[in-house]
Amino acid sequence: MALPLVLPFDLVVIGAGPAGGAAALAASEAGLRVVLIDESAAPGGQVYRAMPAGLSHSDGALGPDERAGQALREAIAASSVTWKGGARVWSISGRYRIDTASTAGCESFEAPRLVAATGAHERIVPFPGWTLPGVIGLAGATILMKSQGMVPGRRTLVAGCGPLLAAVAAKIIAGGGEVAAIVDLSSRADWLKALPGLASRPALLKQGINWFLAIGMARVPVLFRHTIVRAEGENAVASVTASPVDGNGRLSGGPERTFEVDSLAVGHGLVPGAEIPRLLRSKLAFSAASGGWIPVRDTFGRCSVEGLYAAGDGAEIAGALPAAITGRLAGLAAARDSGALDSARFEILSEVTLAAFRKTLAFSGAARDLMRPRPAMIEDIAPDTVVCRCEDIRRSEIEAAIAAGASEVNQLKHFSRCGMGPCQGRMCGDTVAGLVALHAGSREAAGYWTGRPPLRPVPLSMLLGEFDYSDIPVPEPAPL
Repeated sequence: MALPLVLPFDLVVIGAGPAGGAAALAASEAGLRVVLIDESAAPGGQVYRAMPAGLSHSDGALGPDERAGQALREAIAASSVTWKGGARVWSISGRYRIDTASTAGCESFEAPRLVAATGAHERIVPFPGWTLPGVIGLAGATILMKSQGMVPGRRTLVAGCGPLLAAVAAKIIAGGGEVAAIVDLSSRADWLKALPGLASRPALLKQGINWFLAIGMARVPVLFRHTIVRAEGENAVASVTASPVDGNGRLSGGPERTFEVDSLAVGHGLVPGAEIPRLLRSKLAFSAASGGWIPVRDTFGRCSVEGLYAAGDGAEIAGALPAAITGRLAGLAAARDSGALDSARFEILSEVTLAAFRKTLAFSGAARDLMRPRPAMIEDIAPDTVVCRCEDIRRSEIEAAIAAGASEVNQLKHFSRCGMGPCQGRMCGDTVAGLVALHAGSREAAGYWTGRPPLRPVPLSMLLGEFDYSDIPVPEPAPL
């Protein structure tokens, strides 16, 4: 098997969502040779995800996200950006060699600059029954409906916090499914407090109002300041029980309500996917308001490691439009740092982009506040609740490891195997760190898991390809 050639570029962009797409286009327009890499077959990311070939929207109409995704894909196709879809980045080394694997084989790319635009993953604070079949994340439900045109179940309970609750519920209704109820950690007062910020972007506010109108017309009950306490079922979820909470997410002792369902869509905000800055030992800082550990960067996305830029929700939770703007800023900065843009042109282009970014701050701040994690939810996780679903590790086992001397998350990983499964801690990491922080005193003291290759799990068959014993070099026997 021949080793893959290393293809040279001026800039590698990993992640083809709003941020990565904008970064690649901005740098390419400035004259850089850019390669854009993503695991999906087409650009768009999670928000602007393209539907598979052969599927189309049932009513033939495209919504705002679909139109934006189509425009992004058309712009990339018309540009000089080299597109590498369906490719999984598993290793990054040096400054910067990027190794990818796909069903077509292995490819490697090299550039002096790298933009990490890997987006976010969702947070689900564990509760009894959250690992049952039929329980799906809010973001996962969105992907299912956008990419496959399927609702999560015949009768779905939608729970958690943030604007995605209304978006998912309305989309389920539009897709012909039934929403049993919406269980919202936020109160009516929380939503009213967020309204001025949400009103700063009238088009999105109007979209949200339409979601709530659809929910109201379908007579879906909304339980404000409630949380899920358990999901039950034999082989799949069959019922979900909700209970009132206070402003910190702690159970307040009010009456429980149980709903018979065949699906539960639940999510408690988003966590920045900062795996690449972690892997490359870039400086990070913890910000609960921004979703968790985020790379320290300047206005243009420059990280503490030379040649590395971070943009979009992988650098700070803010939403699709701010992500695209930060991606453009990173692309412009990469072009300026490489000498492709002179200082005068860079200043003109960046100032216009920064002005657009400032207009998004009020909305993204309000939406982010609605998605904020409630600290008491971590404290109230029951001892026998599974926290790390990949390794089937319960809270009681995590507490035992802490009692045995695990004072930060990397020690806990060694003691318990938390975070060593296929998701590599993406699903449980935030909760595990929150549990450790209860003993360590802060999230900074609890730390974060050290990034190591492979960046993403890759089947060995992808790396090895096809070969037989005749391809293995056998050295001559040593002389006697």
